[in-house]
Amino acid sequence: MLTAAPGPAGDGVRGRVAAHPLFACSLRPMFIAAAAFAALGLALWSAFLAWGLAVPAVPGGPVAWHAHEMVFGFGLAAVSGFVATSVPEFTATPAFGPRAALGITAGWLATRAAFWASGLLGPWPAALFGIGFAASLPALVARRLLADPERRHSGFLWGLIAMTATVAGYHVDALRGADPLRWAHAGIGVMMILIVVAMSRVSMRIVNDALDERRALADPDAPEYRARPPRRNLAIFAIALNTVVEFVVPGSPVGAWTALAAAAAILNLLNDWHVGRVLWGRLPSMLYAVYWLMALGHAAIGVALMTGSFGTSAGRHLLTVGAMGLSIYAVLCIAGRIHGGRPLDPRAWVPLGAALVVVAALARAGAGIPGLPATTLMHLAVTAWIAAFGLYLWRMLPVLATPRTDGGHGCEEWIAPRTPPEAGPVREGSRAS
Repeated sequence: MLTAAPGPAGDGVRGRVAAHPLFACSLRPMFIAAAAFAALGLALWSAFLAWGLAVPAVPGGPVAWHAHEMVFGFGLAAVSGFVATSVPEFTATPAFGPRAALGITAGWLATRAAFWASGLLGPWPAALFGIGFAASLPALVARRLLADPERRHSGFLWGLIAMTATVAGYHVDALRGADPLRWAHAGIGVMMILIVVAMSRVSMRIVNDALDERRALADPDAPEYRARPPRRNLAIFAIALNTVVEFVVPGSPVGAWTALAAAAAILNLLNDWHVGRVLWGRLPSMLYAVYWLMALGHAAIGVALMTGSFGTSAGRHLLTVGAMGLSIYAVLCIAGRIHGGRPLDPRAWVPLGAALVVVAALARAGAGIPGLPATTLMHLAVTAWIAAFGLYLWRMLPVLATPRTDGGHGCEEWIAPRTPPEAGPVREGSRAS
């Protein structure tokens, strides 16, 4: 991959801040922000539900605040760090430097502050910062993605533009006094599409690395994994169709059928993954579970709309806490280590944290089904979620906030140490720090 070593950040306070190792790569501050905000946001929401602790007064009320901050706060924090790091790698262009990392971080923090203070300042500052931050992401990467003659990674650009549109729609509704929650629900659909687009790239690397290792150690005939465009495009189309239908005619029978169609298309996508035992490895299984949670979420929404026996909350939380939460956790663990100048971490905390996210998703979905102990399941969901991202911060903050130890620069991938030929290759994850 082509990277550019960080240049001078400038003089003064801004220059000294940008020179800190935390801002050597955009994913460093934004991955920390995503994990910290995941824990903080849900802790505040849980305190509101359990004890009536006030959450920031925003247009649309507490539910709108919670939905907005989980999708457009937590979700976009992870997306911004991933996109600003991965697009230069995918397009073989120079990495974004410390100034970009500092700008993204400052923009995200200003957006949170403006939205949280909208009860005092009014909705205009929140709208300006929110739309501006969302729009800055496609603007940052558009030229690089469109310069590729084959446009192989343009799905990121269209997904980011769609996310910007949902953020803008949310704030337009807030400005005119309408309930903006429908735009947060649409944002969930856009987030699912971005996950499918990103997962096809991440899984190609992780699953094939596992297959390469299996071929070298035990099974020379192990197949090769391919994330095939037809199945991926069908899943993206089905999710987009369901998102549009639910937005235009919410709660309709058509929405039920399109949700079930999205679930079927995602399950069809999983046919690409059936490559043998490596699927149950610690990292491939995490990525595989993301699609299962996504399919179950759409299926639950479809059944809820079709039967009316329970609400759509169970399905939406399988999508957000489950598919979105687990995919972000996985990327934070994988990309955070590799682009932070460390090998993949083989320790037990990585799959433990993933298991906690899955528990949180299933418990929160169960709390929305009549007849189950809602309060107990809510407490379990909150505890598991905060524990998962708290565990990530405990293990990864020392990595992301300190200089690289491999001799690399910026967002370069981990540089494996040279080994004598007789010693054999160094396997990723075998030298965790």
